[in-house]
Amino acid sequence: MINLVWDAGADRSLGLPRYETAGAAGADLRANLPDRGVVDLPPGARALIPTGLRMEIPQGYEAQIRPRSGLALKQGLTLLNAPGTIDSDYRGPVGVIVVNHGTDPVQITHGMRIAQMVVAPVVQVDFTLVESLSDSPRAAGGFGSTGT
Repeated sequence: MINLVWDAGADRSLGLPRYETAGAAGADLRANLPDRGVVDLPPGARALIPTGLRMEIPQGYEAQIRPRSGLALKQGLTLLNAPGTIDSDYRGPVGVIVVNHGTDPVQITHGMRIAQMVVAPVVQVDFTLVESLSDSPRAAGGFGSTGT
């Protein structure tokens, strides 16, 4: 369970994040714009879009904020830090950093579904400095070393 509270002045009629289908992995987040406004995003521009929410994520979990594939394909709208992470100890306003990679301006409207949120477990590990690493078949090969 994730506890949510509304930011002061948020439009509560937009409702809480929700899964649009029974098999959806991500719950949709909506733009909750001041004065029910509009954000015009020219090609190449980015903006922080408020959701009107704050959340309390249980320790041992994170909320991943991901782009919506339809917006990416149809309008070139995606997220700069995808996936964005909301840590379990963060209690501030949740905003979504959108960028227009398309060729046309995009309008972000109040109530628009702008991103999806996937809740996932997190494992924290201990880091240990050692003298050498074990061998593996891949070794140090990276950035395309396994073929096309």
